[in-house]
Amino acid sequence: MQKKIIVASLLAAFSALPSITMAQAAPAAPASPYTVTGNVALASEYIYRGIGQTNRKAAIQGGFDLAHSSGFYVGNWNSNISWLSDGGAGAVSSGIEMDFYGGYKGAVGDLGYDVGALYYYYPGTYPAGFVSANTTELYGALTYGPVTAKYSQSTGNLFGYANSHGSGYFDLTAAFDLGSGYGFQAHYGHQSVKNFGAASYADYKLAITKDISGYVVTAAAIGTNAKGGVGQPYQNAFAKDLGSSRLVLSLGKTF
Repeated sequence: MQKKIIVASLLAAFSALPSITMAQAAPAAPASPYTVTGNVALASEYIYRGIGQTNRKAAIQGGFDLAHSSGFYVGNWNSNISWLSDGGAGAVSSGIEMDFYGGYKGAVGDLGYDVGALYYYYPGTYPAGFVSANTTELYGALTYGPVTAKYSQSTGNLFGYANSHGSGYFDLTAAFDLGSGYGFQAHYGHQSVKNFGAASYADYKLAITKDISGYVVTAAAIGTNAKGGVGQPYQNAFAKDLGSSRLVLSLGKTF
């Protein structure tokens, strides 16, 4: 009888061991409030606000974003360019655009908002008296459903235009999920260049995207009414109309 009691006691003690072990396990570390993402893309041409930046040559692009759960974020994005050295000013060596930005995102009910600042930096050498293309813009955006309206305004000269402080860009974009990895985007924008009316223009874009195992393929039809004829603002030294309509293909991935 005594042996049975001892065996039963041992079995009860062993059966309690897992719960004791679990109770003593260290608590799981809390999830980090920070999220870091990166992105890389290869495009048949770099076009910004409808205007060619690489003289119809390919571009490789990429950057990263650091976001906090509170809504604050900072990031960097980069691309090769040629529009500065193609401008015919001479002694211009800049071949890269580096963008640095930061802001805050949030929502009020179904209405999302995004406010921040963006600095476009073009490192390189320039001739004496050259008006720097480096540009700072403040921006604000509202999103409702698939539609986003955004306005950006320069705090100084805009992309090398002297005395263009306060130039603005309005962007209206609608993005739709078509299912099966397909998406559709429609965009209209208007760039106003203060004190340079001939350089102001409108642009549009219609794009189809396809997600293939995390890689996004995009085909975009892009056009503007920018003045790109002889002696006009958007014709470069190679007689290329930088705002003419064209099809741009790209392959990108976010990780």
